[in-house]
Amino acid sequence: MAIWMKILPYLAVLLLVLGSLYGVYHHGVTVTNDEWQAKWSERDARDEAAQATNEAAERTKEQSRQQAINKVVQNGQALIDTAAAAVTAANRESDRLRSAADGLASRIAASQAGGNSCTAAASAAASRAAMVLADVLKRADQRAGDLAGYADQSHSRGVTCEQAYDSLGK
Repeated sequence: MAIWMKILPYLAVLLLVLGSLYGVYHHGVTVTNDEWQAKWSERDARDEAAQATNEAAERTKEQSRQQAINKVVQNGQALIDTAAAAVTAANRESDRLRSAADGLASRIAASQAGGNSCTAAASAAASRAAMVLADVLKRADQRAGDLAGYADQSHSRGVTCEQAYDSLGK
């Protein structure tokens, strides 16, 4: 037991030195962790600020693109409305042409109605031919008007689509 009494102060000093070394080590680890945490927090704050700036810039670009597309759509709708008005005006003119063709066919039929039997058959055939030609003219005019309307609207829509696509590249 006497040996333990002689070793005990050395063991106490050794434990005290080891405890101090562990305390210093633990303090160093804590300080280092705090420094790294501060650096990470700064980096996170910079990243968040950069992200907010980038989002604002992209939002501004998207709004600009959407405004450009809206303007293109409005211009396209104006073109389509103009084409529809042109079709309406052309249909009115077409109606006049058809009624003129009907009138001409009626006059031809009326003028050929009188006469002898030999010329009556010829005039009836001429009347029928005039009526057929008037009908063909009316149908051709109607179909041409329909096709012109489709072409105008298709062209207007195509131009609108092309302008919308081009505005995305800006």
